[in-house]
Amino acid sequence: MKSMTEQELIDYINSESESLRRLKFAHAVSAIENPMRIRATRRYIAQLKTELNARKKTN
Repeated sequence: MKSMTEQELIDYINSESESLRRLKFAHAVSAIENPMRIRATRRYIAQLKTELNARKKTN
């Protein structure tokens, strides 16, 4: 994450958010194979947002 540019971080946040939305929908329709993926995706999004906010504060 440290080597990514701000635009790459924003792109990853958007793609992971879309992935999380799809995971939640799939889990609501029928149980997904590994529901811990929802938690892992949420945490990854939080890590990306934290890094992005830290960069914005230093600029």
